Amino acid sequence: MTRRTHLISLAGWLAVALTLGSSVAQAQAPSMVMASTTSTEQSGLFSHLLPAFKQASGIDIKVVALGTGQALDTGRRGDADVLFVHDQVAEEKFVAEGFGVKRLPVMYNDFVLVGPANDPAKARGKDIVSALQKVAGTQAGFVSRGDKSGTHAAELRFWKQAGLDNKGAGYKECGCGMGPALNIASSTGAYALTDRGTWLNFKNRQDLQILVEGDKSLFNQYGVMVVNPAKHPHVKVDLAQKFVDWVVSPAGQASINGYKIGGEQLFFANANK
Repeated sequence: MTRRTHLISLAGWLAVALTLGSSVAQAQAPSMVMASTTSTEQSGLFSHLLPAFKQASGIDIKVVALGTGQALDTGRRGDADVLFVHDQVAEEKFVAEGFGVKRLPVMYNDFVLVGPANDPAKARGKDIVSALQKVAGTQAGFVSRGDKSGTHAAELRFWKQAGLDNKGAGYKECGCGMGPALNIASSTGAYALTDRGTWLNFKNRQDLQILVEGDKSLFNQYGVMVVNPAKHPHVKVDLAQKFVDWVVSPAGQASINGYKIGGEQLFFANANK
């Protein structure tokens, strides 16, 4: 073997060793599963938040983005270690049933009603109940997520407050996440209820605009919970608790407040308020 061949061979072995070493290090990095909402994922928040947590803790988080109802069911089955969702009534029930250790508030934003710029139902204003009554009284389309998500639960509360069993001929359930629902609304010129965070990160708006905002009932609170190991002993409680402790800490709360699109803040930390 020539000296040149020997050096090339040695360089190759070193490259393999470094690759194997990197793979082993990656395999040994602690990781856990978070079941969360499509709004935290599709708004881009987790692309901002989770790297900050990884830097602080060394822990990887795999996110399963679902509607809140489905995320809670994932926790009930023990298929997640921590939940980050936004339906307080359902979250408190989850804890009361023994599936969650403790629910903590993390942050909030708000819901908005979006619709076509010409607003055929004349829904524009600050009263979400009045707006839905007007939408139901016309042929205007309304796209509901219909997926038992936190946004869907809020929408159903507003329809109930409006006293309407018949939501109008144009009412359609897509059984989909917030992004796909907005895509349907934008392509068909329909109305939809969305969280503001996903809306701000949504690129395919076409003719859609925010038509209703500012109603106090549109407040949208998010909570975090560790899945109870008494129900599912395999849950990675230590890792999950580290995330909970971090996200409600000053560092985690500052990271949430620091996430902006076009200079506009998407979520507002309120763990200690």
